[in-house]
Amino acid sequence: MKYLPLNQAIFINNRKRFIKQMQPNSIAIFVSNDEWPRNGDALHEFKQNSDLFWLSGIEQEDSMVILFPDNPDPKYREVLVLIRPNELKEKWDGKRLRIAEAQAISGIQTIVWLDSIDALLQTWVHLADNIYLDSNENDRKASLIQSREYRFIGEMKNRYPLHQYLRAAKILKELRGIKTKEEVEVLQKAIDITETTFRKLLGFIKPGVMEYEIEAEIYHSFLSQRATGPAYHSIIASGDSARTLHYVTNNLECKDGDLVLMDFGAEYGNYCADLTRTVPVNGKFTKRQKEVYNACLHLHNYAKSLLKPGITIVDYTEKVGEEATKQFIKIGLLKKEDVKNEDKENRAYRKYLYHGISHHLGIDVHDLGTRTAPLQAGMVLTVEPGIYIEEEQMGIRIENNVWITKSGNIDLMKNIPISVDEIEALMRKK
Repeated sequence: MKYLPLNQAIFINNRKRFIKQMQPNSIAIFVSNDEWPRNGDALHEFKQNSDLFWLSGIEQEDSMVILFPDNPDPKYREVLVLIRPNELKEKWDGKRLRIAEAQAISGIQTIVWLDSIDALLQTWVHLADNIYLDSNENDRKASLIQSREYRFIGEMKNRYPLHQYLRAAKILKELRGIKTKEEVEVLQKAIDITETTFRKLLGFIKPGVMEYEIEAEIYHSFLSQRATGPAYHSIIASGDSARTLHYVTNNLECKDGDLVLMDFGAEYGNYCADLTRTVPVNGKFTKRQKEVYNACLHLHNYAKSLLKPGITIVDYTEKVGEEATKQFIKIGLLKKEDVKNEDKENRAYRKYLYHGISHHLGIDVHDLGTRTAPLQAGMVLTVEPGIYIEEEQMGIRIENNVWITKSGNIDLMKNIPISVDEIEALMRKK
């Protein structure tokens, strides 16, 4: 790993939080992600199962976390399973974790090698009444590929058919949505790396630069600051490309007079930042660009003011939509009769703002968390309204990351330049 060691209290506390939600005499088993084949004999870069990492901090493949708080033998109430180090394999693929290293990362004291777990696991399962198994219950899940956790579910049910099986994901969806202060500290580090990178970009962008050159600067800056890399595929969308929400081609020239929308964030310690800024390629907003940008910034600040414990994403989105309608009338995108005659199932403002305003953020960019129940203190969400105008070939989005607390929300990106004046002043300095 490139990042510095994380505070093991993150993972110790996360396990305590999960165990507190378990039914009596239950065992919970979490398995690592697959090593996915790419082409030929190549594999995709390994990415750990987010739930397993949240519980242990372990990034290594072929790992397991087993929690059995009512195990009669206290030694085996928390177990970390690792692949046994192999001298020949390490010559090819690099060093694997030793016991002391894994203990220091996770705070789990009992380490068992994968090649000896079967007999132990059978004994523990026979003692338990319930088995918690993990699955991917992210509402945005789109892949139908049967990954390792689903295969493991099938194997366990075939081997132990008479146990009661419970959903670990149901608990994790609630717990992972609420960030501890230690987790937010890691998120803030990813955000600080992202801020440094954005400030550098303001001195780099000029007419004639290619979108992929901006992307290259992002990668360089991230890696030079110990980030693992980008938290997601960076969006560098100049001109009309900014109206494509997940534009990742990044192969066009940034032209004088155009805006460039940049949606990127660093990953540090497996926690993700998610920033969007839209800046003028030549360093100076036109009158119209400034008008639309300030309308978007107004929506951004209005949305942030609404994020408080107790509001639902549905109500929050509705309120932002009402304010967007007012702003779009103000800048000439909508007329009052457009609003009067709108389809309530497809509001008039949706022509120019056709995506959600916020999503949960954490180990995953689109992290686990409620989309229907009231928001709670401890949640971290993005705030990212946009305005996309086909007739003007213009797209503007402004995004920060916000931590909701009992005493009010905290903008974790408050130090990142956001106003027209700030952006223009920093771009002049180049």
